[in-house]
Amino acid sequence: MSKHILVILSEHGYWGEELLGPLTMFDERGYEVTFATPTGKRPRALPPSLDASYLDPPLGRSVTTGEVARRARELDDSTRLDNPLGIAEWIPERPYLSDPGYLHKLEDYYRELDRAEGDIARFDSMLIVGGSGPIVDLANNQRVHDIILSFVRAGKPVAAECYGVACLAFARDWADRKSIIDGKHVTGHCKEYDYKDGTGFLGTDFVMGPPPYPLEYILRDATGPDGAYHGNAGKPLSVVVDYPFITGRSTPDSFLTGQKLIETLEDGLTRYGW
Repeated sequence: MSKHILVILSEHGYWGEELLGPLTMFDERGYEVTFATPTGKRPRALPPSLDASYLDPPLGRSVTTGEVARRARELDDSTRLDNPLGIAEWIPERPYLSDPGYLHKLEDYYRELDRAEGDIARFDSMLIVGGSGPIVDLANNQRVHDIILSFVRAGKPVAAECYGVACLAFARDWADRKSIIDGKHVTGHCKEYDYKDGTGFLGTDFVMGPPPYPLEYILRDATGPDGAYHGNAGKPLSVVVDYPFITGRSTPDSFLTGQKLIETLEDGLTRYGW
């Protein structure tokens, strides 16, 4: 039976292979894919991710093969990403406590969220694609968090790559504020692979030094004493499955992340990589 995957991308730049890898695996299985971005703007790949000659500073080598660069460019130039679902029009925004009529607005928020969850039910799983862009418009996006929480409540697998894994750390029930990955095992971009400078975002002149948050430290804290963060620095691949979460460390792990999500959906995989 064909599966339906919701793929969430940043509007500030995704890493080419981190979409291409899982998407290739989904296409091979005949899965239906729906793309979504925060406001419905078309996503674009970060230029370095389409350049096989670009040297990744921490690794001192290219992380993109010529074949991957070519295929990622073809995908980025295609019409396939032209009309993504706009999350802001789909998922309601939680009101401020200071808003007039706060109680009624909060009730409306939950009613609208229930309706959105009915629509979310058509998906079998979701993927948050990595790159530097998620730092800007996905990591602390309440609407993205609500989508993640809906999948978790439904017992459906949730996959995330690279800085997209931060969304899992920050997705929390409003009542207890406890991370949904507390007690879980995850991977994500480790400190050894963080840039010292040169991190940029698509569509802006802003280029900063190191990332504004060290993802490894956030994940170590969010998983708590009963879970664990696995950086696996130096190992060629790092993908961790601790159901319902499938997490990929960075670019080289993209195809394997897609494969493990498929195995989770089709074969009942619940644990891998730890």
